[in-house]
Amino acid sequence: MIYLDPSQERWADIHTNHKEEARQRALSLIAEGTKTDTGCIQTNTEAIRKVRFQSYQYAAYRFIYCVMNDASPSFDEVVRHRCHNRRCINPDHLEIGSRADNKHDDWAYEANGVDFDLL
Repeated sequence: MIYLDPSQERWADIHTNHKEEARQRALSLIAEGTKTDTGCIQTNTEAIRKVRFQSYQYAAYRFIYCVMNDASPSFDEVVRHRCHNRRCINPDHLEIGSRADNKHDDWAYEANGVDFDLL
């Protein structure tokens, strides 16, 4: 038997029992966003957009990434923004990584900025 932390259990339940409803919710969030010149799809909020689904609240970018990629990240895994724009919900700009990976992204961004050609 494989141990799943509570976060992974919630995602497994969503993927198994609520997949289509979650997908429609993710697509509606993406449709509400505004596309920028850099390819980001930004939410219309000042802070990180939150979404409530099946009685739990998620950061919109984490919800969208997990639903669109059938991912079940653990609590310790983060969804990283390759564009370094925390309001971006473009699934193509998001990827899973560790907290250490995320910190390395911060350092690389501070040193070099974002190379949007790599997105």
